Amino acid sequence: MSATVISLLCGLGGMFGWGVYDFFAGVYSKKIGPYRTFFWSQLAGLCLALLLTLVFSASLEIPPTAAMLLPVAALFYSAGYLFFMKGFELGNISIVAAIMNLWAVFTMLIAYLFMGQRLSTLQSIGVAMIVSGAVLASLNWRDIQKRRFQLSTGVKETVCGAFFFGAFWNISEVVSEEIGWLLTTVFVKIGIILLLVLSSFLVKRKIRLTGAVANTRVMVALMGFLDAGAVALVNYGLTIGDAILITPIASALSVVTILMAMIFLKDTVTKLQAAGIIMAISGIIVTGV
Repeated sequence: MSATVISLLCGLGGMFGWGVYDFFAGVYSKKIGPYRTFFWSQLAGLCLALLLTLVFSASLEIPPTAAMLLPVAALFYSAGYLFFMKGFELGNISIVAAIMNLWAVFTMLIAYLFMGQRLSTLQSIGVAMIVSGAVLASLNWRDIQKRRFQLSTGVKETVCGAFFFGAFWNISEVVSEEIGWLLTTVFVKIGIILLLVLSSFLVKRKIRLTGAVANTRVMVALMGFLDAGAVALVNYGLTIGDAILITPIASALSVVTILMAMIFLKDTVTKLQAAGIIMAISGIIVTGV
């Protein structure tokens, strides 16, 4: 199997895993809060990653470069999430979701400038279609027209979050090539949990699931498994393929989230959003040619 096909499949795995994760994160964030939803799903994801180490052999020999980059990777992932949530809190949801898709652009830009990765002309067109389609699918144009004088709210925080997420995947690619996709996933998850626990003490956030029903606990755990699976797939792809191709495909996760909202929550989409979904799916096909 060629590196391009592997990159395509791993990008799709990340897209569907994170797209489904985001859908349920939106549902359960309203029930138990976004911080607790993220913490417990990440903890469940760590448990799955640790179980995978029993199935796949992984050497615990960590080169100095990877040892130095792992804490940075965990910090960047956590910072990206926290900035995103701040933008989500301050700004328009549709606008924040669209701007967050810039993380793929940051990843590709860093890969192009510092890692020497290149795409063919056709793949470049496909990547542009994916990013543009994801942006169109994420925007609520009616809401934007109503709030046209408040578009800047939360933009700065969201762009910061997109930068941290984008830079994270470049760092993750380097680490994955050093120690493998599985250990990268495990150690990044451990770093995220430690940072969230420390943050909960510093800002006095409640992270216990006291009073949550059993179904909620199960679904949050399943969310964590999906997220960990998506991270593991993308990390695996980065050890064989290129971040400049994988990340834009994975960044189309908003397409999956919107489609699930249409099916299960009966949400409606505008014609532009529908065009964006079709454009993103077409772009994914083009990148694999």
